Amino acid sequence: MTKQAYHHGDLRRALLRAAEAELEEKGVEGFTLRGCAKRAGVSHAAPAHHFGDAAGLLSALASEGFERFLTTTGARVAAVSDDSARARMTALGLGYVEFARGNPALFRLMFSSERPDFTDENLQKAASAAFDQLVSGVAGLADPNPMGSRGGRRQVAMVWAIVHGLSHLLLSRQMKFLNG
Repeated sequence: MTKQAYHHGDLRRALLRAAEAELEEKGVEGFTLRGCAKRAGVSHAAPAHHFGDAAGLLSALASEGFERFLTTTGARVAAVSDDSARARMTALGLGYVEFARGNPALFRLMFSSERPDFTDENLQKAASAAFDQLVSGVAGLADPNPMGSRGGRRQVAMVWAIVHGLSHLLLSRQMKFLNG
């Protein structure tokens, strides 16, 4: 899309789509506002006008990523026919891995990058909602208030470490031995 061809009513949305494409192609290290602007077919100043700087755009993209993450995991949990806490937690974990595998660059941005501003209010809210979903899943398995005790927090950490670690190992192609 060229600058002249740009006639979109939602520049913010267009820039977020361009940012995700830039992230997928160049990784977080090669990500630039100028590259996003070029992809969106707008002036190089347009992303700065809407997001301030690269950290602002990446923060907005990470926030959107957490919202999509919640949609993916929530859909998996909602589709479970066995309403047991174990089945729901398993579905949540499968949704976690599904999101990571379907959105590797976004997943890395959300969980492994220092470029987003994690003090950003929208990003904090979205990330907290994702964490709360995990805590609720653990609460269904054991302690109804897992964050209220040391043992409960350890359970949350254990479940998170397993599903997050598996996601990272799959993305880095370290689990090839499972295919044989």
